[in-house]
Amino acid sequence: MTVLGIMGGSGVYDIAGLKDAKWQRIASPFGETSDEFLFGVLDGLDVVFVPRHGRGHRHSPTSINYRANIDALKRIGVTDILSLSACGSLREDLPPGYFVVVDQFIDRTFARDKSFFGEGFVAHVSMAHPTCNRLAHAVHDCARQAGFPIKFGGTYLAMEGPQFSSLAESRLYRSWGCDVIGMTNMPEAKLAREAEICYVTVAMVTDFDCWHPDHDHVQVADIVRVLLDNAEKAKTLVTMVAPLLKESRPTPCPHGCDRALEHALITAPAARSAEVAKKLDAVAGRVLKAS
Repeated sequence: MTVLGIMGGSGVYDIAGLKDAKWQRIASPFGETSDEFLFGVLDGLDVVFVPRHGRGHRHSPTSINYRANIDALKRIGVTDILSLSACGSLREDLPPGYFVVVDQFIDRTFARDKSFFGEGFVAHVSMAHPTCNRLAHAVHDCARQAGFPIKFGGTYLAMEGPQFSSLAESRLYRSWGCDVIGMTNMPEAKLAREAEICYVTVAMVTDFDCWHPDHDHVQVADIVRVLLDNAEKAKTLVTMVAPLLKESRPTPCPHGCDRALEHALITAPAARSAEVAKKLDAVAGRVLKAS
């Protein structure tokens, strides 16, 4: 059974056409989630919407409790996550209004809890291929069908923020071959991987980063206009993806997302912290029961 979690970023705070909608707070041993979650049914598919920054945009990229959000989604049975994120472009051919189905990340964040595991219970998951190819193709095909400008595949540079890049940083990230830059998809993608949840990011370009010669001439009103337009397209994309994901969900995941912890637990069972293991009952419950 597929349960779709939607991480909504800047400008995306609700879903049109959601039936039986209700807001509910989900408890997590990792602290408080960004907000209540919005539960509902979209074209027959169970959907859970998470306002990543909280309603009213109360949380900065650094203060978002990514661990609580992902843990709570795992606890309520979410199997797939579609992350919708506003971003800046690092390429001339990815102008404002473009979407990118991200398949790689470079993590430059430094002030966030990046793992459910830690001292007393160590695990190492592979991040070589951090997104689910099945989900990536689904959202890309729907965007193409809707006529949205979209690129399949791209590298997302995750910066700490909340300040934007310096010109030197922007030029450096371009030299690394990055496509877009944002502040919220790390450690979100890493945590989804640890939780064995299929995950994909759709990065929605609102502006060129400061490397671009026209950057200083862009007005805030222009960025807001693109942001809102992107948000409406994102909502349309969600309504198109839902029935596609409802049709069939291969088990196990062909990409291995639902088995990411298979050989990741390093600490010997007898040496594991009971306190940490208790908090991992949802995230790592499948492998803990088997070990």
